[in-house]
Formats: sequence, C-alpha cells, structure tokens
Amino acid sequence: MAPSTVEGTSNGLVKPKEEEGSAPSLFEIDDSDLLRLLEKPRTLNIERKRSFDERSFSEMSISMSPRNNFYKTSEHSSRAFDNLDGVYSPGRWTGTPRSGYFEPHPIVGEAWEALRRSLVNFRGQPVGTIAALDNSSEELNYDQVFVRDFVPSALAFLMNGEPDIVKNFLLKTVFLQSREKKVDNFKLGEGVMPASFKVLHNPVRNTETILADYGESAIGRVAPVDSGFWWIILLRAYTKSTGDASLAERPEIQRGIRLIMTLCLSEGFDTFPTLLCADGCCMIDRRMGVYGYPIEIQALFFMALRCALLLLKRDCEGNDCIDRIVKRLHALSFHMRSYFWLDIKQLNDIYRYKTEEYSHTAVNKFNVIPDSLPDWVFDFMPIRGGYFIGNVSPAKMDFRWFCLGNCVAILSSLATPEQSSAIMDLIESRWQELVGEMPLKICYPAMESHEWRIVTGCDPKNTSWSYHNGGSWPVLLWLLTAACIRAGRPQIAKRAIELAESRLLVDGWPEYYDGKLGRFIGKQARKNQTWSIAGYLVAKMMLEDPSHLGMISLEEDKQMKPQMKRSASWGC
Repeated sequence: MAPSTVEGTSNGLVKPKEEEGSAPSLFEIDDSDLLRLLEKPRTLNIERKRSFDERSFSEMSISMSPRNNFYKTSEHSSRAFDNLDGVYSPGRWTGTPRSGYFEPHPIVGEAWEALRRSLVNFRGQPVGTIAALDNSSEELNYDQVFVRDFVPSALAFLMNGEPDIVKNFLLKTVFLQSREKKVDNFKLGEGVMPASFKVLHNPVRNTETILADYGESAIGRVAPVDSGFWWIILLRAYTKSTGDASLAERPEIQRGIRLIMTLCLSEGFDTFPTLLCADGCCMIDRRMGVYGYPIEIQALFFMALRCALLLLKRDCEGNDCIDRIVKRLHALSFHMRSYFWLDIKQLNDIYRYKTEEYSHTAVNKFNVIPDSLPDWVFDFMPIRGGYFIGNVSPAKMDFRWFCLGNCVAILSSLATPEQSSAIMDLIESRWQELVGEMPLKICYPAMESHEWRIVTGCDPKNTSWSYHNGGSWPVLLWLLTAACIRAGRPQIAKRAIELAESRLLVDGWPEYYDGKLGRFIGKQARKNQTWSIAGYLVAKMMLEDPSHLGMISLEEDKQMKPQMKRSASWGC
C-alpha cells in the first residue's frame, strides 16, 4: 500500500490522503504543525565570561552540572558579536573596507541578487535555496534544496544578519528526519537526514507539500552520511551567530542531535574510531574510490561530535550521549593525527616499511605495501608541508589530496596548529596543482586511463580533470578562506579570491571548472550554481571581517595533546 502523505491547506487544516504510485520512501509534510516552532526567538541575556567552545572534552565529561548553571557561566556568542558593524547587506554597502585587504568588488551586489533569486519558500516562509537556477539545462535534482549545498548560503545570511531562513531550514529538516525512511524494503536508520527536499505547490487545492530524498533517488542509491553532520555544524553556527540558544534547546532539536549521534556511535565490528562509509556518501556523490574511511567524512564527523558536545543538554538522555562523544573524540583525534597525516618524514617512513608484521609492536600497522605508493606523491610532497590523506584502511592508503576534508580538519582543530601550518605550506608550494587558474581542486591528482576505468566504472561525468575527478570547485573558496584565517595565512585566501573574481560572474557562476589548471567551464557544469555564489560571498565577508570565523571554527582543546612525534615539516 502506498504511504500516507500529509497535505497543508490554506486554512491550516491537515488532511491525510493516499498517493497512488508514490515511492514508499518519499514523504510529504505539512507546515501547520510547525507554525509554533517558527515564532520569533526569545531574547537571551547571556553573560559573557568564557566561550563554551573553550571547554575541554575532559572537563565536559566530568562536569555534569545542570544546563541552567552551564549557561550562566558560558558565552554563547562568538567573537563576531564584538564587531556588530561587520554585518553585510547589499542594500547598504558603504564601499569602505573595514580591513586593509581589499575594496568591495563590483560583483558582490550581483552575487547577492543571484542568491536571493534562489530562495525557496514554503507556506510563505523561506526554507532554503535551490541548487542551481540554470534554465538552459535539464533540472534533474538541481531544483531541490540540498542540505550540504545550503550551508554556504546559510552562512551568508547569518553574516548578513538574516537568521530566520536558517532557523526555518533547521526546523524543517529535523522534522524530515523524524519520518520513516525506506529504500525498497529496507528501513534506514532513524537518525538519517535527507540529502535534499523539494517544495511542491498544488495550485488547484492551494496546498504545498515537501518531498524529501534520503538517498533513494540519488546516483547509486547511497544515503548522505554528511547531511547530519552539516546540520549539526550549521545549528552551532546559528547559535553562535545569533546568541539564541533556545532553538538548540528545543526537544525536537535535542532529539535530532541524539539520533544522529546514536547512528554514528553505534557499536559494530570496526576496530577503528573512524566511520566506515560507502562510495558517493558525501560531496563526492558518485563512484570515485572513496569508500572506506574518507577524510571528508572523518573531518566532518569530528567537527559534528565537537559541536554536539556543545549543544546537548546536561540531562539524563544527554549525559549518556556526551560520555560516548568524549571517548570517541579522544580515539578519533589520535587515530587521524597518527595514521592519516602525511609529510615528507612520514612518506619516507612508509617507503621503508616492512610488511607482514605481527603483534602490538608492529610499525606498519595496516600492512601497507611500499610498492603501492604512487609515483606522483614523491614529487608532490614538498620539504615543508603536509596533509591528511584521503583514506586509510587495511592494506590501503589513498594518498590523494582532498580539499574539503583538510580545510574542515583545520576549522575543527582536528589538525594541530603545526599541521594546519603545514597544510598551508603545501597549498602555497603546490599552488598550480591545487589552485591553478580557478580555485579549488576538489581532489588531486585526477585518475586517468586504466585507473579511471576501474575505479569510476568509466563514469562519463568523472573523466580526468573534470567534476569530482580533479575538477575545480569555486564553492570550496569559503572553506579555504576560513581555514587560511584560522591558520593565520589570510594572504593565501586573498590571492584565491582575486582569481575567482576575475571570472565567476563573467562565466555565469558555474558549478565547476575542468582541466589541470581549471581553465575551462565544466562540460556538464550548471550555471548560476547557488553554492558557487554563496561560497564567494562567505569568503569575501569572512576575509573582510575575520570575526565571522567564530561561527564555523572551533578552538583547539588543550586537554587533547597529540601523542605522536613531530616530523620534519612541523619544525621547519
């Protein structure tokens, strides 16, 4: 029998109905039951003493004081609140820079207009932005609101003092999370967030419904592992930006956080603290050989764990989750810093590995065969510099560079200060390879010929130096900018932004660029891609007013000292 869907009517009544021919894993929800949730947030009088971001994992696991005492002694606003004149609005752009980096660029106003055209409304309220507004290409699913795609748009609106759309989005998606999700006859985990949703309007009945996709319509039918992480990260950004902790404290929001954490922290057969994932479960949503333990997911997982630690209430249900988060964070940080990190010393050590070692004293713990090291990595690795490699699992190390994972590692403090500096050194040393003529390479290098055929299955969209296979994605500009500011290297971001500004508007805000240098608009790239637009705006605003960084960055936890030797590149 087809699932029962819910319709919202103009008079606010809810009418259940049976939809014939509907897929059993798609759900339509009404907004009438959410009106009470979209009221204006109450004003909080928060005493500023110490940011809750500075509380160590160890301290949080020991201190189980009531939530109200916690708020009395914690600051819930970032350093961005100290600079209230740093709020952007295209309608009141002064033309006077607040910092010495750059003058406002003429394309900023055009970018804001394009971003506002992408807004999606549900029952008269904005709930997100569509993926792209390109009338020249088939829509496919580019007319939907994607969770990961909306993040840079949300940050842009938060920085511009427009938090309502972000609040609406967070509430809408947490209600979608609560629906039963099936792919064929298999029921997905309760905590799975949708990859995307679409607002459908019925002009005859004057109703609007939301249709959600949890992966059952995606390429390869893979559930989006990253959606829940981005949702938690965005919730924390909203809380930091507005100072409004009431949204995060709502029962349905707290339940949403716990469901995501329960899903990720469940016990299984894994011997590693990292998350085992299928190919295509994140931004790289097609077959690209990232199955296993991809750096993008691990970095987002780490950041989401830290954000959840700050957002969860100290109640009976929250305390149990908090204890599990603290234990996982310690194990995950050690694992990532020890086994995913690569610099010239570590590369030389791997090159000299012995194999078939047994016992706890083994140096080559994953039995990586030195002959499997790709030739390119020896030339790519500079004397000064390093990065978190793409994947580590038994007898397998993926040495490719992935931009998103490394930037998030810096922002979440998964990377130590020394490692953050080394990543910046690598970007500067390998500028042509990683940035070229249009920032930024989603991964490097591209797979070619036989490797491309085997790993991607001859994917015609992921040909060499295109799309996910070494393509250049302007949306990554905001992550690079945030990471550069965090690492104390804003000049790197400034250089990349200037490159992007020279072409983005002229080229029509493409989704991605092709070629080794990113010289050509992607062969299947959509124009007016919303996150290309929003990514540029966020990068621009953050560089001019670095205090915005507070909403998307987490301070290093002093209690978590890396238990590893410093390698050559760190001391240079």
